[in-house]
Amino acid sequence: MPGRSSSNSGSTGFISFSGIESALSSLKNFQNCINTGMDTASSVALDLVETQTEVSSEYSMDKAMVEFVMMDRELNHYVKAVQSMISHVKEERPENIPDLKLLVEKKFLALQNKNSDADFQNNEKFVQFKQQLKELKKQSGRPTEDGGRSEFGKIKDKEASRAGTERDGLQADREAEGEGPEGVDEDMIVTQSQTNFICPITQLEMKKPVKNKVCGHIYEEEAIVRMIESKHRRKKKACCPKIGCSHTDVRMSDLVQEEALRRAIESHNKKRHRESE
Repeated sequence: MPGRSSSNSGSTGFISFSGIESALSSLKNFQNCINTGMDTASSVALDLVETQTEVSSEYSMDKAMVEFVMMDRELNHYVKAVQSMISHVKEERPENIPDLKLLVEKKFLALQNKNSDADFQNNEKFVQFKQQLKELKKQSGRPTEDGGRSEFGKIKDKEASRAGTERDGLQADREAEGEGPEGVDEDMIVTQSQTNFICPITQLEMKKPVKNKVCGHIYEEEAIVRMIESKHRRKKKACCPKIGCSHTDVRMSDLVQEEALRRAIESHNKKRHRESE
């Protein structure tokens, strides 16, 4: 094996895994391609819902997301299998060089045999995709059940929010418009909807809303990032700026794009602009 410095062909001697580790590093970069593909498929699916395109096209994006998650899982398992093999040989230092390929294959198959639909709930991008799709369908008045989906597509959406969120408010406003009591002031309904578009930091309408995965609250991306950075420069933790929230350590890694709300804000503004013409 390249890098082995030993005159005894049957001895492990000193095996250098630098070449394998370098290859693993390059392989991990492929995960960036998978993530990009998932972002693209998610964006296209939301576009299809927003434009009321036929369900079959949307279903294709759902299948694409499932394929991406499966690729990501398989890649992670392979990387873990190789890393496990390297650790085993370094720690055990067997007298004879073992069949490295066989070690990797055994570990990889062991990991693959543990696959389950529950793995999809652990993929952050997939969970976010399902949540955003469901929310946008609610806002557009389309049914959220997807008949004919694959078994993976039937996985229940993982609830990431621990408290009531602004998105719940958006849904409540939509229901109020269709089912509210007679005599409800339309201006009041609009005002309530717009309140959900307001950033708790800037008190302005959001353009790039992001959601806190921990507490479920939503902020303008630039504003919350600036607040976190300012606190960290002073060696302090950033508390959620939403009044009444008990979350006291907001981190950059907690923030995810709130695409459905961004689209709802844009749609609202376009409608308002048309009505003013």
